[in-house]
Amino acid sequence: MEDLLGLLKVRVVKGVNLVYRDATQSDPYVIVRMGGQKLKTSVKKNDVNPVWNEDLTLAVSDPIQLLKLQIFDKDTFSQDDKMGDAQIDILSFVEATKLNLSNIPNGTVITTVKPNRHNCLADESTIVWKDGTVVQDIIVRLKNVESGELELQLSWINLSQASGS
Repeated sequence: MEDLLGLLKVRVVKGVNLVYRDATQSDPYVIVRMGGQKLKTSVKKNDVNPVWNEDLTLAVSDPIQLLKLQIFDKDTFSQDDKMGDAQIDILSFVEATKLNLSNIPNGTVITTVKPNRHNCLADESTIVWKDGTVVQDIIVRLKNVESGELELQLSWINLSQASGS
């Protein structure tokens, strides 16, 4: 069995400038996948700038897999329409969680991830030590679609914290 490293909390904050998939609007929701895990946000009715602020928690194991995001438009009578997708390489994030950060001040930037062709970052993203955990705010530019961005926040839950020991 693969070694479980910890839990990744993915806060799906909001969508920005998502595409219209119905006549005048969309009813978007986000699917987050990693390995065999698949989680889904709620559907936001008639909103191309939806605010979710929903936390989805995934187990992270070695070897580290890509975090895959897909946005769909919920349709009642037909198959849901794709509204774009993105993937995030969380390797630098997970590496930051392995550092000994016990003595560094709150708010310290551990590392900065720059946009490249292997991630869908719209902008530079910093990985920060915040309130006793590793946090990364991310804006991804959706692929395979005309427009749209997704704002996320990753935070780490150590297994020792999760079990309460």
